[in-house]
Amino acid sequence: MNSSAYVRRNFALAWPLAFNALLVQSMLMIDTLLVAPLGELPVAAMGIATTIVAFVLGLEIAIGNGIQLLVGRAYGSDNKADLAVAYWSGLLINISTSFVFLFILTLWSTDLVAFITDDSDLAQLANNYISITKYIVVITAYTQVCTAFCNGQGNSKVPLKGFMIELPVNALLSYFLINGFATHQGLGVEGAAWGSLIAVFLRAIFFYLALRTDNKVDLTYPKNRHFGLEIGPQYREIYPIAANFFVLSVGATVYQLLFAQLDLFSFVAITLIFPWVRAGTQFPNAWAQASGISISQLLGQKETSDLKHFVTRCTKVGMTLSVIIAGLFFILSQCIRWVYPDIEPETQTALMIIAPLYIILPIIRAYNTVAGNILRALGNSNLVLKIHFVTQWAISLPVCAVLVLYFEVSIFWAFAMIPIEELLKTIPFYRYKNTYISRL
Repeated sequence: MNSSAYVRRNFALAWPLAFNALLVQSMLMIDTLLVAPLGELPVAAMGIATTIVAFVLGLEIAIGNGIQLLVGRAYGSDNKADLAVAYWSGLLINISTSFVFLFILTLWSTDLVAFITDDSDLAQLANNYISITKYIVVITAYTQVCTAFCNGQGNSKVPLKGFMIELPVNALLSYFLINGFATHQGLGVEGAAWGSLIAVFLRAIFFYLALRTDNKVDLTYPKNRHFGLEIGPQYREIYPIAANFFVLSVGATVYQLLFAQLDLFSFVAITLIFPWVRAGTQFPNAWAQASGISISQLLGQKETSDLKHFVTRCTKVGMTLSVIIAGLFFILSQCIRWVYPDIEPETQTALMIIAPLYIILPIIRAYNTVAGNILRALGNSNLVLKIHFVTQWAISLPVCAVLVLYFEVSIFWAFAMIPIEELLKTIPFYRYKNTYISRL
């Protein structure tokens, strides 16, 4: 199979991944959209609560991405035993992680929220949302392993079907639970949380039935493989990818904490635009993930003759997708007053100020995303982790903290640190990607 055929196959894998990722973000997007008419205070509470919950969900997705590469390699070598080991090992690791965070959120979520804001009304709303959505992290741990198992085998349409069940249920339930119906009073922010929890639970049921009834799927653990001895090697493969996302997620949380120190209207503006930014960048991300899966499968099959051409074309396609997303963000910036008609004029002004930054962000970020996934698939996850850690924690976050806390800069310069961070990453990613590809 030549590189063009691999690119076509990559598209077939990438588009369901893109919609999967978009629908993952839909939970927070739907909640934010439906809560927006309630006013600035509930939106700000959502911003704080979803920052904490999204961090945990992001870590689970990162573990799933590591499992995805292991499954892709096992599938490429047609090793059914390795497939089962990857599934069960990944499930133990992700479920264990979810219970750790469930314990943390149960005991210390109030302290976390209090650290972010000293507004008692705002803190109460945020805690109400977290008290319900914390159970989503356990359910999502299972669904992410199932998603990784399907994606790693190139069967990304199964997770897409699960999300197509979740999305309308989440939207309808959240709407009625937030606003009320008939004689029942709306629950406000808590209604959004309950709608999301029920929808995610239905997706988990779908995954269980889909894998159980698929004759091509055999999850029977091999008798000749000691489970305890397999956890260590599987964990060492998954750890750098999970650690990488952990670093980035904590960094994103710190950004949000710093943005929370801006005035209320600026923080609300960033809260409103962040779900769109995350959703838009999922399309280049999905292409990058699909490329990583394809490379893992090729390495499992020991087919590397067309790998260089494949990597080059993957990079070009990823950049093209990012330009399209930037164009869509420009359209969004022109329609923002119709998307959020009930927000205050000061919040609309803040959204207009940061529009050039979130429009250009996908283009800057796309190359780094594609290069990072390629390097991970080639076995260089630790290198990717170092690049992210140095550029974010040693440079960008300290500068942002000084700008916000000491110089008290405007929303434009605070938000600008995110695209500046991506620019800093481009140089090492370009250098190392070309170096490792030249050795193939």
